[in-house]
This record gives sequence, structure tokens and C-alpha cells, in this order.
Amino acid sequence: MSEPADIAEMSFEQALAELEQIVARLESGQAPLEDSIAMYRRGSALKAHCEAKLNAARLQVEKITRNLDGSVGVEPAEFG
Repeated sequence: MSEPADIAEMSFEQALAELEQIVARLESGQAPLEDSIAMYRRGSALKAHCEAKLNAARLQVEKITRNLDGSVGVEPAEFG
């Protein structure tokens, strides 16, 4: 299932800010049930988007290495 186009275009910071707003509204208990369900669904999509952005960033700054003893490790990528 793909995320809505508007979420796909968001930066990590934008998605996180909206997710925080949704959480606050849901925690307040003031939204009608149907609205709460819709907010929960959008929040789930925002959470997945944030996780994907974080994972992509992590992969950009790590590289997998093989040590002399044959074990595998991760170290920061070298830039420049």
C-alpha cells in the first residue's frame, strides 16, 4: 500500500510535526470517532514515512565492512 502523494512529498520534519499534532488531538479525546479513525490512518502513514526517511538517512551515513577475522561490521561512511 503506497502512501498518499502529499505525504510522499513531505520532509521528515514536516511529517513529524503533523504526526505530533495528530497525536495531541487523539490524546485529547475530543475528536468524533470517525475523525479519530481517519487521523489514526493518516498518522500511521506519517509514521511509516518518517521511518523510511530515517532509514534512508542511516543507510547514507553507514557502510558495511568485513573485518580481518571475517566478521561484519558497520562504520560511518566517508564523504569528500
